[in-house]
Amino acid sequence: MPKMKTHKGSAKRFKITASGKVKAKKSGLRHILTSKTTKRKRGLRHPSILQGKDAANVKKMMPYA
Repeated sequence: MPKMKTHKGSAKRFKITASGKVKAKKSGLRHILTSKTTKRKRGLRHPSILQGKDAANVKKMMPYA
């Protein structure tokens, strides 16, 4: 049986932590930033942890991570 391929788009966007959680960058920090408060932008800097089926789907796309 051949090896499974890693989904390269997912590999670039997500990281799997040592405990198996999936980290992702929060959206909304690319443009149109003047209308967002400093507090809101500061909160967007930190990565989010994916939950439930979202995390499971990402893990399926990255079998060797």
